[in-house]
Amino acid sequence: MKIKDLPDSSKPRERFLKYGPEVLSDAELFAIILRTGSKGENVVDMSNRLIAEYGLDKLFECSLKELQEIKGIGPSKAMQILTIAELQKRTNQAKKPVKKITCAKDVFDYFHERLKDEKQEHFYVLMLNNQNNIIGEHLVSKGILDASILHPREVFKPAIKNSASKIILIHNHPSGDPEPSGEDLDITEKLVKAGEELGIKVLDSVIIGGERWWSWKESSN
Repeated sequence: MKIKDLPDSSKPRERFLKYGPEVLSDAELFAIILRTGSKGENVVDMSNRLIAEYGLDKLFECSLKELQEIKGIGPSKAMQILTIAELQKRTNQAKKPVKKITCAKDVFDYFHERLKDEKQEHFYVLMLNNQNNIIGEHLVSKGILDASILHPREVFKPAIKNSASKIILIHNHPSGDPEPSGEDLDITEKLVKAGEELGIKVLDSVIIGGERWWSWKESSN
């Protein structure tokens, strides 16, 4: 049955307006976001199917490509779902803002929400001033880290542009194990030397894996 043919008491938008979001089920809230169903399936039925089959948490962890492989999910709906997931990450991060870096845990707290569910490695540069206050960040690469293609120019260019005096290197391990590989250590060593030549100190290199982290600086002490 099409949504327009349902009684008002069963339409998610009408129920929202009359009673507020608290009374709506997960599927009804999801239906309001997706807005439309597909041929032969209204948006409420679609939402019930998606949640029953995948669960909200798994849907939010899917990539754009993976979502579009699900029956009834095209590019627009896939982007709507991932937009919710991204806003959720940013909301959680905003609840515990980090403005100054004093230790590796501060770096972990700053990046954990956005990186904890990523299925690919993301390599970031966090830029700091002389007082270790954050002045910016830059995503350098996405995918498997390779010392042969991760050029110092791409790492230090945003730092020079933002007049950063120090940087911290951050990347995630989707496996959940933050222990560094030989490649990770080679990349860190290469960039530390490049920073010394440029006068921009590499303060630390932090790897985030699941609920743990590894710090080059702390492991060296």
